[in-house]
Amino acid sequence: MNVMAPIRDASVSQGVEHFEILIVGAGISGIGSAYQLTRRLPEKSFVILESQESFGGTWRTHRYPGIRSDSDLHTFGYSFKPWVGPPIATADEILSYMGEVIAENNLGRHIRYGHKIISASWSSTDNLWTISALKDDEQVRFTANFLWMCQGYYRHSQGYTPEWPDMAKFKGRIVHPQSWPEDIELADKKVVVIGSGATVATLIPSIAGQCAHVTMLQRSPTYFRIGRNVIELAQELRKLQVKEEWVHEIVRRKILFEQDAFTKRCLAEPDKVAKELIGQIAAIVGEDYAAKHFTPSYRPWRQRLAFLPNADMFESIRDGKAAVVTDEIARFTADGIRLKSGGELQADIIVTATGFNLCVLGDIAFTIDGKPLAFGDTVTYRGMMFTGVPNMAWVFGYFRASWTLRTDLVADFVCRLLTHMDEKGAKKVVPALRPEDHNMPLLSWIDPENFNPGYMMRDMHLLPKRGDKPEWQHSQDYWTEKDEIPAIDLEDKAFVYS
Repeated sequence: MNVMAPIRDASVSQGVEHFEILIVGAGISGIGSAYQLTRRLPEKSFVILESQESFGGTWRTHRYPGIRSDSDLHTFGYSFKPWVGPPIATADEILSYMGEVIAENNLGRHIRYGHKIISASWSSTDNLWTISALKDDEQVRFTANFLWMCQGYYRHSQGYTPEWPDMAKFKGRIVHPQSWPEDIELADKKVVVIGSGATVATLIPSIAGQCAHVTMLQRSPTYFRIGRNVIELAQELRKLQVKEEWVHEIVRRKILFEQDAFTKRCLAEPDKVAKELIGQIAAIVGEDYAAKHFTPSYRPWRQRLAFLPNADMFESIRDGKAAVVTDEIARFTADGIRLKSGGELQADIIVTATGFNLCVLGDIAFTIDGKPLAFGDTVTYRGMMFTGVPNMAWVFGYFRASWTLRTDLVADFVCRLLTHMDEKGAKKVVPALRPEDHNMPLLSWIDPENFNPGYMMRDMHLLPKRGDKPEWQHSQDYWTEKDEIPAIDLEDKAFVYS
């Protein structure tokens, strides 16, 4: 029997540390936000609490073979630090890049690793957040005037695996990519990877040459874009000895312009775009194979659309190292998976690349003046703040553009808001519906007709509501928000200062 070690409260002896701003998470959002804070408000004291033992977030959690970005690093990278490598980067390359940002800007002194936040309590009497965290089984506490949530949107400790019948009967090994074991042996093994998204498309070409054979088992197809892992414009500008800062900005603008045009095409002429995307794949694997396994039932960009550099997964299929089966799982067997069509897939290892568990604001127990806070009962202010929740901002990025683009926009907003509060002498700001908003219909966080990945649909009830006005929704439209968010009127009645 395992008995959990008692939690010791170290705050009694060490004291409660106070910072003006507390950033949750040292991933891509937390590090980018900290940089902007040091530049915009250098006089502010702040700390970053990170549950893992080092920085990186997603790029440290995921260690499966081939882990890489599915967004280009010219836009997923920071606006202030040029990216000089291939546009699609490995996790190690991204971690190295983030490490340089931390070192070059002396951000390490602000980060406390191994601090898992368990609760955050707001007191209107003191106008303070009190944050409790576990560090080496000791409970430590901090107070902060403002809480900046940069922890991402999924649970890092455990990925999502459905419960299929008879899973316990399988004699082989079942793993989730999010918890990839270091001791796994792939040589001479038959591997089945369940799923159809970017993780599968990354994993399969990485292990196709290591194992006896790998099969991608999908319930339904996904769209992919393919192309060379190179930006020709960047190469040309470097030949002309243009400064890397200029290369970064020019290429970044070009990519954003093209992404905007492509997104609009997906909405305006979805059938034509679908034909183009599927046609690229058919040219590699054959028309019949593409029609059967790579022709989705939904329009492009209704779910995330991953870029596959150099078409590597499709080349693995063409070369016979990998195969695709489109079917549903009836049950597991001792030797693999029985399909609803009646067939059976033999497997030594089954990888469940079946998605994330949505994690709303870090699974932290929030209270406001002693009352438990349920974010599903709040309304979001532009996907950054919540009605009734004082002095807190949240970074939730984009699905159709790089996550980091919104990190910059939210950082600009938070720094402007904090400056405005100082100028007003305000200690507290709470978003609130205005008189003209009280009859506004309240809808789900994301419009499922616009974007509907499984991890969002499963737990949508945990997320804040949105309204039908721009102020009360996260539009997922970077190309509109890049102009709207910097222009937010901080004296709007949606902000209640005291």
